[in-house]
Amino acid sequence: MTRRVVVLGSTGSIGTQALDVIRRHREHYEVVALAAGRNTELLNAQADEFGVPAERVRSGLDSTDALTELAALPDADVVLNAVVGFAGLPATIAALEAGKRLALANKESLIAGGPVVNAARVRGGGEIVPVDSEHSALYQALRGGRREEVARLILTASGGPFRGRTRAELELVTVEDALKHPTWDMGAKITIDSSTLMNKGLEVIEAHELFDVDYDQVDVVVHPQSVVHGMVEFTDGATVAQLSMPDMRLPIGLALGAPDRLSEPFGAIDWTSLGSLTFETPDLEAFPCLALAYEAGRTGGGAPATLSGANEVAVEAFLDRRIPWLGIAEVNAEVLHQGSGNITEVADVLEADRVARERARHVVEQIEARTAL
Repeated sequence: MTRRVVVLGSTGSIGTQALDVIRRHREHYEVVALAAGRNTELLNAQADEFGVPAERVRSGLDSTDALTELAALPDADVVLNAVVGFAGLPATIAALEAGKRLALANKESLIAGGPVVNAARVRGGGEIVPVDSEHSALYQALRGGRREEVARLILTASGGPFRGRTRAELELVTVEDALKHPTWDMGAKITIDSSTLMNKGLEVIEAHELFDVDYDQVDVVVHPQSVVHGMVEFTDGATVAQLSMPDMRLPIGLALGAPDRLSEPFGAIDWTSLGSLTFETPDLEAFPCLALAYEAGRTGGGAPATLSGANEVAVEAFLDRRIPWLGIAEVNAEVLHQGSGNITEVADVLEADRVARERARHVVEQIEARTAL
């Protein structure tokens, strides 16, 4: 069977790797629509290569109507949402309401709008298969037992470029320092989130939404080798883990074709040369964003949307060199602790995000003024 795929965010890291998977397995997949941001030259080249008609190619990912139109195409089987940030929410909802398989790489949409997204999934009969390597690992490991046998989910974190540094040592780190991820090649925003461990905090919230587990059942361990991507511990003490060398094409391929696996190996391990695998407890004093995410998740309502929106503003301000690296957590904490409302529909999510961004910009200005003195 040939699966027809819509790729949203086709020129980014996940999008280009997804197209590489499809390119290698054209007998199983057909690209029926593409959308990307500003890289129109690459987008047009992708459309030519995969034979996507012009009316199904969209540039400028700020166009909500364009994204939702493509996500709900009647002849699409799978929608890969690799849009970066909160902008991916409308496409997530549209795909699920249309009953599609949603290969989800856009964690912010599920985190910010969890209750709304899950309602859309129930209403439309859509399915979410995670693309993130950690959630894909949990998705795979959960096959090892029944839901009632699950004791806890364990997400692994590489620790980013600053693993082992104290809070004092992090005061003067630069944008260039933060963008040097030790194992993954990702976009700037995701790489900064990895450096603060916010990415792992957001993944905790995402795991709660995806797999319907309590926050007390989701743990994070630092695993610098990035070989173990996720583990499920069952009630009898058994732990099932998914291991592979870092290669996003493995979870992308599974998300496109699950329950079937690709016939081509990505990230296969040479066990004779692997060496040791180590695990550490995250340092929440140096990396408080992880604790903030747990707090937001347990608070519920609009708190996850508030944290996600504030973090996008804070990361952008850091990349623009307006605030220091430690200022990211400061912005997130201050905005989160100003409170948030409840979430029952998309308008509530949009309002929580709008207010959070407004408050975050104000905090950024305060930090900027203070550090300029």
